[in-house]
Amino acid sequence: QPQLVESGGGLVQPGGSLRLSCVGSGFAFDHYDIGWFRQAPGKEREEISCVDRSDTNRYYGDSVKGRFTISRDKGKFIVYLQMNTLQPEDTAVYYCATLYRCQATNWYQSHYRGQGTQVTVSK
Repeated sequence: QPQLVESGGGLVQPGGSLRLSCVGSGFAFDHYDIGWFRQAPGKEREEISCVDRSDTNRYYGDSVKGRFTISRDKGKFIVYLQMNTLQPEDTAVYYCATLYRCQATNWYQSHYRGQGTQVTVSK
């Protein structure tokens, strides 16, 4: 059964770091562009970062540029999101999804998305 599973979320203090993982199985994960999104209560979904299927192009949302880094391990069907200098406003559920195209803006989810992992930044 095709699925995406996120992990690595948790509670961290402001200024701390976390690394999220998105593991794909049951489908040709390496053939897809992958994106990370987040959604906080009462807020719209936000595009965080994406990487294309060739691992050549990466894009970041303005709110995370310079703090977050996306990478993928094609042999292991994993996409990582390294998050540094976390702030309370980064608190949200983070989820990964396959995209029709990883581009500068307006990422459209395609076939699969995960359930998400909670990230909480608080003292």
